[in-house]
Amino acid sequence: MSKRHDALFEDVLKDFEPAQPAVEDRGGARFLKRSSALAEAGEREEKVLRWVDPAQCVMWERHNRAYDLLTEVNCGDLIASIKAQGRQEFPAIVRRREGEGAEYEVICGARRHFAISWLRANNYPQFRYLIEVRDLTDEEAFRLADLENRDREDISDFERARDYAMALETYYGGQQKAMAERLEVSEAWLSRYLQLARLPEEVVAAYASIRDIKELHARTLKPLLADPKARAKVLDAAAEIAAEQAEARKGQGEAIAPAQVLSRLKAAATARKKTRPPENIFRRAPEESGVTMRRKNGRITLEFLETLSDEALRAAFDQFIETRRK
Repeated sequence: MSKRHDALFEDVLKDFEPAQPAVEDRGGARFLKRSSALAEAGEREEKVLRWVDPAQCVMWERHNRAYDLLTEVNCGDLIASIKAQGRQEFPAIVRRREGEGAEYEVICGARRHFAISWLRANNYPQFRYLIEVRDLTDEEAFRLADLENRDREDISDFERARDYAMALETYYGGQQKAMAERLEVSEAWLSRYLQLARLPEEVVAAYASIRDIKELHARTLKPLLADPKARAKVLDAAAEIAAEQAEARKGQGEAIAPAQVLSRLKAAATARKKTRPPENIFRRAPEESGVTMRRKNGRITLEFLETLSDEALRAAFDQFIETRRK
């Protein structure tokens, strides 16, 4: 982790009260303690780590990772590491919950929670979830989770963007500059992620998974979506792709790759509108609607109003037959 990253973590955690030492419960829960020297005060801060059943913890409702997208496959590296080490090495950060149900909510450590839960459910009941309990406000929890996951590749651009969009309104009153200063990022950088979060639902649905949507995709589509005519074409194409992705999820065909999705959306914006084949209208007099002839796929369709008189219809058909003879 970089020095800048460490400094940001210290800023988030600097005002927290020292955790009170806990007494080991009768159920045999193990407690670990770690100490860190506070150089400026010459004091020592005791932090309490606990081994708990992961069932005692739930994800914070504003967690920046989509927990339901975690699987044995995308968490396989972490599962293997925990098995090899014989335990979870780094604690998750949690805070206490009020009310019934789970005792803690997870601020940082969703993948660790999934990995331990999976191991316990798959013949490794000895593994427990290592947590550090903190007293955090919602805004502090958001910043802490962001700092931990900002440089990670296993959280998608879209998950991060959606989290930023929520935080902008919830914690910073819609003030993008204030949020950028608080996170210590540039406004331009933050703006790109907020643009990603604003992608139309039709475009989001065109991807097989939200994990496939990159910040670059939103940047590429932005000028196309800003043009009303191009936007309509992009959204129509997105709806077609989304239908194909839905069929793929049912086992009918393969999912469309992210690069192909983006390519099709871009192509749709610049595609020329298909022109209808020329129509012929046969009528007895200019003021009458007459009979309209259309050709498509080797077939001829004749259309006319129900109110057209028999005489006008006969005259129009005579013209049609004469045209076919010629």
